[in-house]
Amino acid sequence: MNSHIQLGHGVPEAEEYNKLRVKAGLSPKDIEASRRGLQGSLFIVTLRLEGKLIGMGRVIGDGGCMYHVVDIAVDPDHQGQGLGKRIMAEITGYLDHNAPPTAYVSLIADVPADRLYRQFGFEETAPASVGMYRRF
Repeated sequence: MNSHIQLGHGVPEAEEYNKLRVKAGLSPKDIEASRRGLQGSLFIVTLRLEGKLIGMGRVIGDGGCMYHVVDIAVDPDHQGQGLGKRIMAEITGYLDHNAPPTAYVSLIADVPADRLYRQFGFEETAPASVGMYRRF
């Protein structure tokens, strides 16, 4: 990882969170919903270059039985440098130290990002189960 990139665990501003999401190809979120959601995170990892948010990931859930990995995003201008791996390594470290042995950890993987998550022990649930969602 570039030695000038700063790894942190603070809550990013909702506006910069949304800007990174859109730049990384994820959907934009309502600003107030973003503020609430970010504050409700169990764990956040951020990567900054000269103060600018260039990568992040979060863990949400109940802190006991269920954990969900979300918002894994790296600015396209900085992809291909192992930053996604660095984010996932931080998240995996958090889960290894905080999630009880019976916890269920899930994520929704966009292709081809599923290859990254496999490196950290995540497996597809199909055919036993499938991911589902409901949009508002």
